Amino acid sequence: MNFVAELTWRGMIHDIMPGTDEQMEKEMISAYVGIDPTADSLHIGHLVGVMMLKHLQIAGHKPLALVGGATGMIGDPSGKSEERNLLSEAELRHNEEALKKQLRRFLDFESDIPNKAELVNNYDWMKNLSFLEFIRDVGKHITVNYMMAKDSVKKRLGADSKSGMSFTEFTYQLVQGYDFLYLYKEKNCKLQMGGADQWGNITTGTELIRRIESGKAFALTCPLITKADGGKFGKTESGNIWLDATKTSPYAFYQFWLNTSDEDAEKYIKIFTLYTYSEVETYVQQHKEAPHLRLLQRLLAEDITVRLHGQDELEAAQAASNILFGKSTTDDLKRLDERTFLAVFEGVPVSEISREKLSDGLGIVEFLTDETRIFPSKGEARRMLKDNGVSVNKEKVTETTEITTNNLLGNQYVLVQKGKKNYFIVKVV
Repeated sequence: MNFVAELTWRGMIHDIMPGTDEQMEKEMISAYVGIDPTADSLHIGHLVGVMMLKHLQIAGHKPLALVGGATGMIGDPSGKSEERNLLSEAELRHNEEALKKQLRRFLDFESDIPNKAELVNNYDWMKNLSFLEFIRDVGKHITVNYMMAKDSVKKRLGADSKSGMSFTEFTYQLVQGYDFLYLYKEKNCKLQMGGADQWGNITTGTELIRRIESGKAFALTCPLITKADGGKFGKTESGNIWLDATKTSPYAFYQFWLNTSDEDAEKYIKIFTLYTYSEVETYVQQHKEAPHLRLLQRLLAEDITVRLHGQDELEAAQAASNILFGKSTTDDLKRLDERTFLAVFEGVPVSEISREKLSDGLGIVEFLTDETRIFPSKGEARRMLKDNGVSVNKEKVTETTEITTNNLLGNQYVLVQKGKKNYFIVKVV
């Protein structure tokens, strides 16, 4: 597989240094993507860089995932309007260990292939480097004029900047450039990849390699992922979409991809899956012929969810999705853990009732009216019960039904459905 050609048809190249493709055709090279461990989980914004490394490994080259323990202590000014909070070494080490586990879901770190992936941390080579050594051996090779010309610096020093730029942030490109120089010397790394906003930092590295080692290194960036409606990719009302299942449940993760627009799904299926060119062309055509079936969204959601969380979690997420949008049973509800249950019914009105009131059984009419106010009057509740329009935990109920603690889901919740689409949660306290 030709790596550059593969990324090109997938829409994953924004800038590329001349000669990159030719160098990769000559030999197996090492290439890296940097990830600052500012949290103990990757979010889906990181997946673009991870997928670049994945395609690199498939193409026969060696991926290096650089966890920026040192640069994470500084903070990259690129695309930022303010300096961010710095993390302690203990926090960064904890985050690094968490990121390792997630990266293994995408990259082969374990086998005996010559291009198996490797995880490196720039703190390991920066921690013993003194300030005097750094400014003597690195800083003297890059002029202030060169550094000032970078967009990430100019934007922070421009008239629109509120806070200016600290010396710490100003030196960030030198520190990242030194990473590239170190990996070039120690790992024969000749290519750095990243988002389009990283071009200035990456080319500082290629310049250091040229000036100090008289070597030739290369740069490649991918476009910053956007949504068709102008919203920020990977963000929802509740925040980032994380890869960690405790931060974003597999159900919510699956739903995020399932709910993408047609335009975005056509773009994302190229970027975030390993489907081939011919497969994508076929799926796009099939989707256009029957867009209501949402083929691209389903393929996208299934592919990424199973790769990250596994087949069992995918099937659980699909089963949870069917509870709202398809036929399901009380048993399906009982299989949901509390977090997934609340995620499925996010935004549904919630009322509370004491456990004591259910201990001896409570008539359904009183339960629906006086205790929970799901119906404004007993007359309306009786009419809908008579018309078979009320379900408790996905089972139809009648006026003679009693609600007891045996009806509780997870020993705490009752799900009431009024008509086809109106859901209510009753929480027992």
